[in-house]
Amino acid sequence: MMALPRASAVLVLFLAALLPPTRRAQDPGMVHYIYQRFQVLEQGLEKCTQAMRAYIQDFQEFSKNISAMLGRCQTYTSEYKSAVTNLALRVERAQREIDYLEYLREADVCVESEDKTLAEKLIQEAEEEKKIRTLLNASCDNMLMGIKSLKIVKKTMDTHGSWMKDAVSSSQKVYFLVGSRNKTVWEFANMRAFMEDSTKPAPRKLILTHSWQGTGQVIHRGFLFFHNQGTLNEIIKYNLQKRTVEDRMLLPGGAGRALVYQHSPSTYIDLAVDEHGLWAIHSGPGVYGHLVLTKIEPGTLGVEHSWDTPCRSQDAEASFLLCGVLYVVYSSGGHGPHRITCVYDPLGTVSEDDLPKLFFPRRPRSHSVIHYNPRDKQLYAWNDGNQIIYKLQTKRKQLLE
Repeated sequence: MMALPRASAVLVLFLAALLPPTRRAQDPGMVHYIYQRFQVLEQGLEKCTQAMRAYIQDFQEFSKNISAMLGRCQTYTSEYKSAVTNLALRVERAQREIDYLEYLREADVCVESEDKTLAEKLIQEAEEEKKIRTLLNASCDNMLMGIKSLKIVKKTMDTHGSWMKDAVSSSQKVYFLVGSRNKTVWEFANMRAFMEDSTKPAPRKLILTHSWQGTGQVIHRGFLFFHNQGTLNEIIKYNLQKRTVEDRMLLPGGAGRALVYQHSPSTYIDLAVDEHGLWAIHSGPGVYGHLVLTKIEPGTLGVEHSWDTPCRSQDAEASFLLCGVLYVVYSSGGHGPHRITCVYDPLGTVSEDDLPKLFFPRRPRSHSVIHYNPRDKQLYAWNDGNQIIYKLQTKRKQLLE
C-alpha cells in the first residue's frame, strides 16, 4: 500500500478495522478503494477550502471597495448637500431680486398710472374750465362796486312777495306776485301803472295752474319760472301768454330740502337771471349748509353746470347774480345792516378781496327777495312790504387770459 497522508491514513485504518476479518481477507483491495475515495473527498475539500479562502479574500476586497465607495459617497453627499444649499440660497436670492424687480415694475406701473390719472384729471379740469368759459361767454365783464341809491316804488301791506320785469325781452310790463304761496300774478302795463293804482289800464289778473313756493320767481322771455308748491324740487316753466305749463324739471343736488337763506323762511329754491341766463340757488346738505349754484338752460330746462360755493345760508337773506358772479346778502338776526360778505365767481376772476365793503341802505327788516335785471342793470327788491329799486355802481373786472 502506498503511503497516505496522516489524516487520511488514520481514517482508512479506522474504517478497515470496522470491516469483518473475513471480508478484509477476501477483498484486500477494499482498503485501497476506500483510500481513493477519501483522497478524492479530501481533494474536493481542499478545493472547497481554497475557493472559500478566495471568496473570503474577494469579499474582503469588496468590503474595502464598498467602504471606500461609501466614504466617497459621504464626501459626495456632503458636497452635493453643500451645492444644493448654495443653490437654494442662490434661488432664494434670485427670487428676492425677481420680487424686487416686480415691485419696481409695479411701482413704475403705479407711477405711470398715477401720472396718467393726474394727466387725465388736469385734462378734465382744463376741459371743465373751457366748458365753463364757453358757458359764461356773454360779453359781460362788470363787477359790483357799490349800491348807489334806493328808490321805494310802491308800498303794500304784504311782508313777503316778489316783483319784476322780464329780464330779457324789451317789454315794459311789471309783474307783481304777492305772498310766498299763491297762484295769482298781477300784470301791469308799465312801471307808471304799477306805481299809480288809478292809472289806466288796470292790471291784468293771471291765475296760474299751480301755486308757487317762496319768493324766488323770475320771468325770462315771457315765461315765469317758479318752485312748484307741494314739491321738493320741481321747477315749472309757465307760459304767461298761453297761460299753460310749458315744461318742468326736478332740480338735482338735494335741492329743496332746506331753506336757501336763514332769514327768508319760505324760500327753498331761489331763481335768478343775469347776462348769462337762468340760474338756481339752493342750500346744500346740513343745517345752514353752503349754497349750491346751478346754471339752467331755459329752453330745455337742462342742467348745464353746478358749483358748490363757499357761501353759507346762515344769516343770509337773499342773493343775486351779476355777470355770472353770485353776491350773497347777509344780516344779523334778520335786521340791518344788510351787507354782501360772500362773493362767488365760477371763473375765479372776482373775490371779496377785489371788492369794497358792500352795504345796502339800512332797512328795519330783512329782504324777502333781491333780484338783478340784466336789461336795466338794477336790483328789484321786496323789504317789509316795500317794492324797492336799487341802482348799482359797477366797474370792469379783470378777465382771465
